[in-house]
Amino acid sequence: MTSFFDSESPSNVAEYSVSELSGSIKRTVEQAFEHVRVRGEISGYRGPHSSGHAYFALKDDRARIDAVVWKTTFARLKFRPEEGMEVIATGRVTTFPGSSKYQIVIDSLEPAGAGALMALIEERKRKLAAEGLFDAGRKRPLPFMPRVVGVVTSPTGAVIRDILHRIADRFPVHVIVWPVRVQRVETLDRRHDLLA
Repeated sequence: MTSFFDSESPSNVAEYSVSELSGSIKRTVEQAFEHVRVRGEISGYRGPHSSGHAYFALKDDRARIDAVVWKTTFARLKFRPEEGMEVIATGRVTTFPGSSKYQIVIDSLEPAGAGALMALIEERKRKLAAEGLFDAGRKRPLPFMPRVVGVVTSPTGAVIRDILHRIADRFPVHVIVWPVRVQRVETLDRRHDLLA
């Protein structure tokens, strides 16, 4: 007669809680794939979300991976993603232990191959030409001097004061300032003093 204890198969395999196993998988995946380049077709792209982030998937004929481009990265992309476009994405793989999912967080995006980039440029040129934007009748001669100058910088820094002073001295024109935050650059000596 077989007892209950005889039917059990004792094992030396460590026992994990679900959260411990998920956390271990997260660390393993994120360390192994902290910098990857993935070639695939953009799928499910509907433009940036109201948050400014862009969500879509990269796929090939056998698999797909969810992808995200954070708002700050999206603003720096050299071209905008489009549905069905084949791209090379550079980024890192992250996981969601709470739901056993993973995705690639994209740091840069480029068309797959130089030919793809040229095809994209030519397609844009055809689209703009169809709208009549390259028609000779639309062209106007450039003025000798501009009537308005736009400057993108901090409105309170020394840079804008210098620009306004030079413009006033050489050719007074109307200046429009688009205010942005400008990162201050410390000198090497100053940074050394701060760290000392």
